Amino acid sequence: MEPQRQSLKTTLPLCLGRYHISEEFGFLLPNPLKELPEYYQPWVEIANKLPYLIERHQLRARVNQMPLLSCSLLHGHHQLRLAHLVLSAVTMGYVWQEGERQPAEPPLCACAVWKSSSSFPAQRILLHSTSGCSWEAAQQVLPRNLAVPMVGVSGSLGLPPILAHSGLVLANWTKKDPKGPLEISNLETIVSLPGGESLRGFVLVTVLVEKAAVPGIKALTQATNAILQPNEDTLLKALQRLRLSIQDITRTLGQMHDYVDPDIFYAVIRIFLSGWSGNPVMPGGLVYEGASTEPLKYAGGSAAQSTVFHAFDAFLGVRHSEESADFLYRMRDYMPPSHKAFIEEIHSGPSLRDHVRAPGHARCLQAYNLCLEALVELRSYHITMVTKYLITAAARARSRGPSHLPGGPRALENRGTGVRGSTCSLLETKSSGFPDPVCPWLTVLFSQEKAILGPQRLPLG
Repeated sequence: MEPQRQSLKTTLPLCLGRYHISEEFGFLLPNPLKELPEYYQPWVEIANKLPYLIERHQLRARVNQMPLLSCSLLHGHHQLRLAHLVLSAVTMGYVWQEGERQPAEPPLCACAVWKSSSSFPAQRILLHSTSGCSWEAAQQVLPRNLAVPMVGVSGSLGLPPILAHSGLVLANWTKKDPKGPLEISNLETIVSLPGGESLRGFVLVTVLVEKAAVPGIKALTQATNAILQPNEDTLLKALQRLRLSIQDITRTLGQMHDYVDPDIFYAVIRIFLSGWSGNPVMPGGLVYEGASTEPLKYAGGSAAQSTVFHAFDAFLGVRHSEESADFLYRMRDYMPPSHKAFIEEIHSGPSLRDHVRAPGHARCLQAYNLCLEALVELRSYHITMVTKYLITAAARARSRGPSHLPGGPRALENRGTGVRGSTCSLLETKSSGFPDPVCPWLTVLFSQEKAILGPQRLPLG
């Protein structure tokens, strides 16, 4: 459970560099590496062919032939982050190569059936069929030659041995033209999974969301320091910049509609971002051979693992239900440790809510409430995206039945990465006070509108 805000306030100025947060890129890893030392080419060669190997059911055989390599030749944070990205992506492909199902369900396999979307005519992606080929269950033992280095690299970074937001997004981008702008036409992923252009768009739009948050993160630190000084004018300007950044995040998130096909997201991308905690397909978790004797359980990727929204919540004093707060606190373990420490520093720092509710701070109080309203708009916009990419896509998959387009396994209908146990519906999301994190990287973390605009929104009088 998340600890209560401490009465002892921090007196040191809040500094991004102390937490390895870039002034230019925020929580994104600045200039990620694209190559590992020659010794690690067996990993890299497989990672570079993941979609090809998965679609042809060859990945597990290739991994089983891979040598067990030592992690001792990895030097520096950037090499470790690239190794973690490579190994965790291979892990997701190895586990989910044949799709997902419970033993009683009909098989879902990657067969030679192509879907061409009218909305995304250029996106031709290999999807699953329900007959005509052999099938194996989701793999529940990760072989030693993959599991041992995966756990070793993860331990060095303080990250879990699974593909999470810190890998798929924060460390998985590169500029085509190093001197060009950070925009989607000039970006490419370093490692990919099945999903084609939709997977690329999904990752890179999320990279741009993180970039859009940078002015807000900088404004947050300026505002915290302005409370400590205190400096009312600086605080007011910082809150105004924070609001603008939140609004820019909402606009940037809208690019998902341009680059990600909902059917491909639901039928393909969702599967390869799923974890093995609270997942009915893998209720026992995953055995990391040579590194664990018992199965381990880890959640799949989720926007709940983005430090951005945790930082905004902590600074603005947004409160969640006990269940949601517990879940969010657990998701901090999927962040780089320095980013997690940044959230804890904000939480233990001066209370913005207490400051603006004191007499004489009317202008800052109004700016604070506008920040909360911007969060509501972002969260409401996100609900429409969850509806499109998960709820509606799941309904279409069910209605298709045994066609060339896959319906998701019944055990996972209306679920994304399986990080929480309850099945989501839009009504449940709105009534629970917090949207169920059923959709990876698309789950907004804010309390429902009533909670923010009612008891959390402070009166101006």
